[in-house]
Amino acid sequence: PSVPSRPAAFTFVTMHKLLSGGPNLFKEGGSEERGENARLQAFIGAIAIGDLVKSTLGPKGMDKILQPMGGEGSRSSATVTNDGATILKSVWIDNPAAKILVDISKTQDSECGDGTTSVVVLAAELLRNAQMLVEQRMHPQVIIKGYRIALAAARERLETLAIDNGKDLALFREDLLRIARTTLSSKLLKHEKDHFAKLAVDAVLRLRGKPNLDYIQVLKKPGASLKDSFLEEGFILEKKIGVGMPKVVENCKVLVANCQMDTDKIKIYGARVKVDSLEAVAEIEKAEREKMKSKVDRIVKHGCNVFINRQLIYNYPEQLFKEAGVMAIEHSDFDGTERLAAVLGADIVSTFDNPEETKLGACQKISEMMIGEDKVIKFSGCAENEACTIVLRGASCHILDEAERSLHDALAVLYQTVQDTRVVHGGGSAEMALAA
Repeated sequence: PSVPSRPAAFTFVTMHKLLSGGPNLFKEGGSEERGENARLQAFIGAIAIGDLVKSTLGPKGMDKILQPMGGEGSRSSATVTNDGATILKSVWIDNPAAKILVDISKTQDSECGDGTTSVVVLAAELLRNAQMLVEQRMHPQVIIKGYRIALAAARERLETLAIDNGKDLALFREDLLRIARTTLSSKLLKHEKDHFAKLAVDAVLRLRGKPNLDYIQVLKKPGASLKDSFLEEGFILEKKIGVGMPKVVENCKVLVANCQMDTDKIKIYGARVKVDSLEAVAEIEKAEREKMKSKVDRIVKHGCNVFINRQLIYNYPEQLFKEAGVMAIEHSDFDGTERLAAVLGADIVSTFDNPEETKLGACQKISEMMIGEDKVIKFSGCAENEACTIVLRGASCHILDEAERSLHDALAVLYQTVQDTRVVHGGGSAEMALAA
């Protein structure tokens, strides 16, 4: 006898039970969202991020106070800022769509420097409109295709609106000043935007188109007011010249190093040295001192008259450098050493056996100067003469931190404009033209 066929509904129900009761593909605590729930979760998370930073946008935008969470330790402190990237980097987010918007903001910050809030607000509004279209049963791929067509049309229209004054230096400088003022208008520095716009433009034009913003150093010194900030040609190192060393050196040949200069004391970790007399201890110390003297002699043979070390320089090698007529500067911070080697055109060396292969840095003058109540070392006439330092003054550390973020945005935007000299009018006119 023939076996009766099972109804289709029965087969579907059985398969559903088998699939739903089968092995779990996710780790413990893992879950899966599908269909409308997943789509709604993505829309809500992204739009919430846009609403979070929307109030900081533009000249009337307000600052936000970022309070550290309990587990971040006692070293972290509250931050006052209206910079979109800084706010979003500090917020703990669990929604995957919201994390994508945070990544967009970070990318904008690293590529262009400014516009970190605008890209998030724009993306959130595009998603808000896309949500309404999805609710009207329009397929997401159709919406994406429409957005791509709109993008192509907007780019084509922008090409026709762009103005290029790159060949006229006077007009181009005026363009840069206007761009800097526009960038600073929504920042803490808006009350002194003319002053800081000039500082930023002068600093960027000194680079002469070289793709290296590291040559522009921003130094923060509490005290005085923001309008007392100034641009100093050359490089400034936040260190003091050693005791007994000359305070001014001209026609400098600089050796930048990262090596131990403190081995004139016995440092044998995890080991015990047994001797039968104090004379044996003296012999060991003498051997260490001879070893240090040999190292200093090899350094002096390079023909340098300034030695800058990333690490400490103890008293004995410092005394040897003084006797050899070499200015010694110790414990320069790591970022300072990297930037200093770049602007002086020097190599950072750790061994001194081949003087002919070592590239020394050069500058016209090294001197000590006062900024506020602190002594710093100024390098004038560096080999890479594009280097300069913007010294920021301000009433408190919070103001200086926000001023540095604002100035960084302006410098990054100006740097991008120097690379591509085309500009469009601001104030929403370009956006109105695109929407027409």
